[in-house]
Amino acid sequence: MRKIGIIDLGSNSARLVIVNIFEEGYFMVEDELKESVRLGQDMDRDGFLKPQRVAETIKTLKMFKKLCDADGVEQIIAVATAAVRRAKNQRSFLDEIQATCGLKVSVLSEEEEATLVYRGVINSMDIPKGIILEIGGGSTKIVYYNRRTVLHYASLSFGAVTLTDLFADDGVSPAEQTAKIEEFFTEQFKKVEWLNEVEPDTQMIGVGGSFRNLYKIHRLVRKYPLSIVHNYTFATEDLKSIYEMVRVLDVEKRKRIRGLSPARADIMPAALAIMKSFVDYLHFDSFQLSGSGLREGIMFNQVLPITLERPISDVLGYSLSTLIKFYGCDMQHAENVVHLSIQLFKQLRVLHKFPRAYLKVLRIAASLHDCGGRIRFYDGQKHSRYIILNAGIYGATHREIVLAAFVAGCYRKEDILASDWARYKDIVSEEDLDVVKRLGVLLRIAESLDRSGQGVVKGINCDVLGDSVIMKTEVSGDAALEIAQAMKANAEFKRTFRKNLEIL
Repeated sequence: MRKIGIIDLGSNSARLVIVNIFEEGYFMVEDELKESVRLGQDMDRDGFLKPQRVAETIKTLKMFKKLCDADGVEQIIAVATAAVRRAKNQRSFLDEIQATCGLKVSVLSEEEEATLVYRGVINSMDIPKGIILEIGGGSTKIVYYNRRTVLHYASLSFGAVTLTDLFADDGVSPAEQTAKIEEFFTEQFKKVEWLNEVEPDTQMIGVGGSFRNLYKIHRLVRKYPLSIVHNYTFATEDLKSIYEMVRVLDVEKRKRIRGLSPARADIMPAALAIMKSFVDYLHFDSFQLSGSGLREGIMFNQVLPITLERPISDVLGYSLSTLIKFYGCDMQHAENVVHLSIQLFKQLRVLHKFPRAYLKVLRIAASLHDCGGRIRFYDGQKHSRYIILNAGIYGATHREIVLAAFVAGCYRKEDILASDWARYKDIVSEEDLDVVKRLGVLLRIAESLDRSGQGVVKGINCDVLGDSVIMKTEVSGDAALEIAQAMKANAEFKRTFRKNLEIL
């Protein structure tokens, strides 16, 4: 295992992410630091990075370098975006960083930046056709893709910081400023001719710190139970409601809004104005949020060089394998349980009557059912539920994550507390509880049929005969342990499916 550090020097903030890289192309973020350096502030006056901003950035980069050295980071990849890209004093700034911090910073072109944002999204979200809106401090990127291929991209030379500076006027109210920004950005969108080609079934994806902060505000308003920004669905009407609340307040009052970072309070209205004008221009009723962007794009490129040529084909599978590796679980056992679970699901469809979409839920639960045991064997299934709820699984909706967590949490015992389930009432329904219990039984049988972890049971053939289900196992060796363990689910199977269980 080795460690790399990724530094993203943006127009608003500087971020360091320390990443652990496992064997076979998997990675996990270990640590992160963020500082609001406002490198792009006041640049529009003359195109120069200001001495105070430069000094603050150098100080921050020294801290980043110190942490990397202390943490045993083997390689640091540092990149800079819009502010440095446009700065007239770019060369002297980069030379100063090299001399004082020992860091070589690469300045990304507009195309490189858009491509990395796209790779961060496409390798972590299961959205076949999307348009990405990434709002930075000094620029706004738009990337339109279909069938995992970029069709168009645009980089607009205005972001939350530069727009706040551009429209700052002591004689104009905050609401009037945001109205001007909306009008201004709508005109910018009109210049991007290919936006008229965006198809109606395209999904919008929001990327960047302003979108993450929007989620934090909304989560507190809704009392949303999951603390996962990735794949969060945001209704446009909720965006507009928050926008109307924020845009009329002065900076000091904005700083008191729960969930809004004080360091972002002054630039948040401009960011929200961009979002509002974009959803209005393309008539989006809702959009998804991505927790992955430029930095994750760099991670994927470093850990999986194949992503330089084509995206990961199975986003969910890659994410699940990463977590299995991270928690030190038996990969082969997990794969065996997934295989047997899927066979049971397909062969007993006449009983459970669930659509194919629920296979995804079962796959997540079967893959990660053992992870909780790495915390404590006893009540391990409850720990697995917690891990699934908080792991930030790529390629799965929040509803699928909650359902999978409860399936993994109840497969040994049918002990879902009403209070635990009620906490997620905004994500799942009462009818979903029956789904969880039925899938939980299937997972229990599948896990038992690989109790030794040796893959003795290769396959299952099920026959539904009257009031019984006959499961005929295909084995390679002595499967007495596996069958005996699986038969312990008989009472639960009968209670759930109204059938007796017999395993041969």
